Amino acid sequence: MGSNEFEGSPKTWPPLGMPTGSVRALLTLVVVAVVVTRLARGDESFHDKEHDLLWIETLLIAMSHYFTSRRFVELPPDSRRQLEDDGVIDRERNPLFLPRNSIRVFIVCAFGGLAYYLYREGRLGDHHAASLLGMLGAFILGAGIRRVGQMWHRNRVRSGGGTLGDLKALCVLLMLLIVAVPEFLNQSEVLPPFFHRMALGMMLFDFGSR
Repeated sequence: MGSNEFEGSPKTWPPLGMPTGSVRALLTLVVVAVVVTRLARGDESFHDKEHDLLWIETLLIAMSHYFTSRRFVELPPDSRRQLEDDGVIDRERNPLFLPRNSIRVFIVCAFGGLAYYLYREGRLGDHHAASLLGMLGAFILGAGIRRVGQMWHRNRVRSGGGTLGDLKALCVLLMLLIVAVPEFLNQSEVLPPFFHRMALGMMLFDFGSR
């Protein structure tokens, strides 16, 4: 009998016997498929009903799981393997037995394909579709820039965020406050919707890039 690949891990048997994260991956792909299908159909009621809003909220939460850093310390492969052998941390396996980063690629391709489809149909400017795709695009772009930065600094001594990081933080905070203050005063109509989309997009970009 072959040895169990999870033997010695704190969690010796992940859900359904699949690699850790497979169930989350399946759930996320189902949510992505539902949202993409609804937007491709052009349902006018999308975003109007409570259960439709729940799909969007769930999608954003799932996206944050796949496009933000979840490890406190980035361990070298040898150190991580040793900790796995000692049972200190769970053995890391790719969800659904797929290559690394496959779920991220599926998500990006799904919404990229949706954007192309809507563009071909002349519906890319639809309010709901454009808003959601813009928000997701800002978040994914920020995550992509963060990933490139991690690869660039992998073998370098990293310094503090410096002036550029401070400037970015101040810009995001200022833009969000510009649209938040009228909300507190119940005067949200004083600013065009474009300002709200820009502010929230900048915030999502900042979240993704950290």
